[in-house]
Amino acid sequence: MPSTTPKTRIRAQAYWKGAADGAPFLLVVAPFAILFGVLSTEAGLNVVETLLFSAVVFAGAAQFTALQLMQENAPTIVVLASALAVNLRVAMYSAALTPWIGAAPLWQRAIAAYFTVDQSYACSVMQFEKEPHMTVPERMAYFAGVLTPIVPTWYISTLFGALVGTQVPETWALDFALPITFLAFVGPMLRTPAHVAAALVAIITSLLTAWVPYSLGLIIAGTCGMMAGAQAEVFLERRRFPDA
Repeated sequence: MPSTTPKTRIRAQAYWKGAADGAPFLLVVAPFAILFGVLSTEAGLNVVETLLFSAVVFAGAAQFTALQLMQENAPTIVVLASALAVNLRVAMYSAALTPWIGAAPLWQRAIAAYFTVDQSYACSVMQFEKEPHMTVPERMAYFAGVLTPIVPTWYISTLFGALVGTQVPETWALDFALPITFLAFVGPMLRTPAHVAAALVAIITSLLTAWVPYSLGLIIAGTCGMMAGAQAEVFLERRRFPDA
């Protein structure tokens, strides 16, 4: 039996490093998915519809947003627009990942596009910046590794939540998973003044617009946060290079 090549071993190491980095997220992915399954059945979706919802959308925050608005009988256009707005962050994730994995084969990029979520983005960008000399195959292996523990857990936990439905006691407090998940990957990425400015403006704006119906205040807050972050970047660049 031929021995593995050094490149294969390095890709395997990158894959298992990604799996190890993605594993801690199971602590929040599992209850997050269970909660979605429970809320979906409470909203009137059956098990198959709940699983299809997760498989087709595969974006936790957008799924919860759409589900909440559907329960509030919001207009379809508002449901679609809100879910799309929440998911616009994935477009920014894709733009940030392109310099690192943009040279991968088309089929790999297509799969990566579907599986670009908060956890895979956060882990991958931090790893790629820390190890800039990784080859594209190694980066793709790492990206796949991060997703290996997360994706099956998401689907299985969603199925579990849909099956048990309202039998899950409120004392389990599964809704803690959503804020904990975002804190886990947003916190370490607030590395520049522009990042902090964007976060602060978004937080303050979301509090001031909490009264806006259909949770549209979050869209307003996100937009304001991105604008603040962009302006902070411009301001800092001008201070750094005043003669440019």
